[in-house]
Amino acid sequence: MHIGLIGGIGPAATEFYYRNLVKAHQLSGDTTQLELTICHAQARDLIRNIQAGAVDEQVKIFEGLAKRLSAAGADALAVTSIAGHFCISELERVSPIPIIDALSGLERELIERGYTKVGVLGNKVVMETRLFNSFRETEIIVPPGENLANVHEAYMSIALSGAVSEEQRNTIFQAGAGMCADQGAQAIVLAGTDLFVAFDGYECGFNYVDSALVHIEAIHHVSRQKPNKRLCT
Repeated sequence: MHIGLIGGIGPAATEFYYRNLVKAHQLSGDTTQLELTICHAQARDLIRNIQAGAVDEQVKIFEGLAKRLSAAGADALAVTSIAGHFCISELERVSPIPIIDALSGLERELIERGYTKVGVLGNKVVMETRLFNSFRETEIIVPPGENLANVHEAYMSIALSGAVSEEQRNTIFQAGAGMCADQGAQAIVLAGTDLFVAFDGYECGFNYVDSALVHIEAIHHVSRQKPNKRLCT
C-alpha cells in the first residue's frame, strides 16, 4: 500500500519516520517496493493553530496536503506529529484517503506492556489535555507546576531546531524521573515525535515508550496490506 506522510512538523521527526519505515521494510524481508510520499507542512503554522485552538485552520492545511498525497497515489496517510493530532478527528472527516492515527494503537501498546499509569512528555497542549483525552483505561499524569512549562519550552526548541542542548535534555529527563519517583508513573510516554533527539544514545533512568515508534510500526503494518483493503492497524 502506498503511504503518504505529512511531515515537516518538525523536520527531525519526519526524518525519523522515514528512516525507521525504511528499516522496518528491510527487516521484514518484503521483496516488494516500499511506496512512500512525503508532503511538507510548516511547523510554525501548526504551533500557531494549536496555541489558538484553531482547528478549522489546521484542518484546511492538512486537507490540502492530504489531497496532494492522494493525487500522488497514496492509499493512506499519517501525520508525523502527536501535536498534529489535536485535529485528527476533524481531518478524518474530510481526508480523501484513510488516516493511520498515532493514538489509537498507543494505549493498546501500553496495556500490552502492563502499564496502567504513565507520565507524558511533549508539547504543552498534548500534556495538558493528557493526549487529547484519547485514553480510556490508562491513567495519565503530567509534570507538576512549572515543570510542565519547562518541558514544553525545551521540547518546542528541539522540534523547531532538530537539536538538543544538555540543559534541555536534563530538563526533560528530570521531569520524566520525577513523574516516576514522585507521582507513581510506571513509564513515560514520549508524546512528542522529536523527543528521540534527546533520548537516542542516552540513559534516562526510567522506562519509556516512544509514541513515534509505535506509530511507525502501525504505518509499516498498513504499508504491507493490499491497496483498497480496509485499514487494519
